[in-house]
Amino acid sequence: MDLSPLLHTFLPSPSPSYCSSSSHRPLLLLSKISVSAPRISHFSNSFSPIRRWNVCSASSSETLVAGSRKENGKTGEAVTKKEDDEFGDLKAWMHDNGLPPCKVILEEKPSHDKNHRPIHYVAASEDLEVGDVAFSVPNSLVVTLERVLGNETVAELLTTNKLSELACLALYLMYEKKQGKKSFWYPYIRELDRQRGRGQLAVESPLLWSEDELDYLSGSPTKKEVLERAEGIKKEYNELDTVWFMAGSLFQQYPYDIPTEAFSFEIFKQAFVAVQSCVVHLQKVSLARRFALVPLGPPLLAYRSNCKAMLTAVDGAVELVVDRPYKAGESIAVWCGPQPNSKLLLNYGFVDEDNRYDRLVVEAALNTEDPQYQDKRMVAQRNGRLSIQAFYVYAGKEKEAVLDMLPYLRLGYVTHPSEMQSVISSQGPVCPVSPCMERAMLEQVADYFKRRLAGYPTTLSEDEFLLADGNLNPKKRVATQLVRLEKKLLHSCLEVTIDFINQLPDHTVSPCPAPYAPLLR
Repeated sequence: MDLSPLLHTFLPSPSPSYCSSSSHRPLLLLSKISVSAPRISHFSNSFSPIRRWNVCSASSSETLVAGSRKENGKTGEAVTKKEDDEFGDLKAWMHDNGLPPCKVILEEKPSHDKNHRPIHYVAASEDLEVGDVAFSVPNSLVVTLERVLGNETVAELLTTNKLSELACLALYLMYEKKQGKKSFWYPYIRELDRQRGRGQLAVESPLLWSEDELDYLSGSPTKKEVLERAEGIKKEYNELDTVWFMAGSLFQQYPYDIPTEAFSFEIFKQAFVAVQSCVVHLQKVSLARRFALVPLGPPLLAYRSNCKAMLTAVDGAVELVVDRPYKAGESIAVWCGPQPNSKLLLNYGFVDEDNRYDRLVVEAALNTEDPQYQDKRMVAQRNGRLSIQAFYVYAGKEKEAVLDMLPYLRLGYVTHPSEMQSVISSQGPVCPVSPCMERAMLEQVADYFKRRLAGYPTTLSEDEFLLADGNLNPKKRVATQLVRLEKKLLHSCLEVTIDFINQLPDHTVSPCPAPYAPLLR
């Protein structure tokens, strides 16, 4: 994942009037809160003064790193070289603050954009074998909701009320960045700035793309997902002031302006995306600790869908045990979870060509205008289906996916009441339909896949031609990779459906009209 521009652009530069103590403290600030004012008041007793952690400041300097922008005609590399010498790298800072000896180093590779600084990544410092502990980051260097709020009980209570952990962590980093080098987390924030929210694999999340760049995803359902996620982030932002006003007495640790005055929406969105791209979902921990920001974790670690290694919470630390051998200098990867490529692009800005979890969704729905809708709905539920049912198509399993849809669609094509009664009294999902109905159903499925393919502005062969261009814009490249994989799945499903049509025993039968055919979308 990549965060380089993020903390620089989304985390505002510090203002001397906002600087306070150099120690890092809990942020008594929550987002996306939907509880009433009296409940907040009820919580206030739990927010007793929180002791400050005994840690050293990163620096007393009042200026923030210039990030990767060009300033005064100089590149970010030139602007920040002095600070690199002054503070050392992230790993050195971590060792100074409790990181035990480990088996990794920070290496760098060029950025896609020549105006941006090289990207750091975690590599093996020596040959590693399966089962080796690459590193173990102490909890004192891990940021969780529990730490931000300073009270595990309150954090868990708020989490169960479906607050956004990501928004809370993003806001915490923004307030910390306001302190500049006085913040304990300055070296970590500086590294996130450098990564620009991309990670080492690709580009920024589409949440940060322009409208023209989002058009690279035309025809893909991912474009709608991006817009919906952006709207959700906007709602998060609009609720920040409500929390601040309802619980203003809790913000004495950060005596700044209310959130929307201190930070614009664009800054908050960039911070949110930065946290989204590097947050780790820990298992077997309390709710207040399940989302964590781990230095040396993503975006410095590569994400792979075929990897089994995960960052794991152990006693007093978060550690990484490698799942494969590595030679010294090789980039170390972790598992990104069972996410399709659409989510990998949205969350982390990359597409995995070998992602066995990649899939397309086909949504089928019984026709609500059908006089027998309620009976069909009952039969569907009896067989583990819903009136609006999602079917997942995985690469290499397109035939199985289409076969899985057919019984549900046949149910939708049943028209005569006597046939419906026969279905109700039978066991299993068997719905007898006439040959002409079977043809009508399969042709509807084929037309659906053709319609989806026609929704893309480019063909599969045109995508292949674009990807062969070594100078293709990085955002357009990753978007083209995504839509190409989607089209391959759709083409395979269409071929399977046409094959089923060709296997029908009587090709002279015309498809029957179906006034209440199920809907496909």
